[in-house]
Amino acid sequence: MREWVDKAIRFFREVRAELGKVNWPSRKEVIGSTAVVLVSVFILSFFLGLVDVVLQKVMSAILR
Repeated sequence: MREWVDKAIRFFREVRAELGKVNWPSRKEVIGSTAVVLVSVFILSFFLGLVDVVLQKVMSAILR
């Protein structure tokens, strides 16, 4: 049992050490990346909505 506890303690110490090496983005970078994602999602959803309407009208014309 003691060996398991020692391994767990060592694991969490190593995790903490690795997290200290992480290059965390600045607030400005996070806001910029979020804006890019939101704009991309908006453009893609508009495009897919447009394609859906066009295909719906085409299918409706074919099936009449």
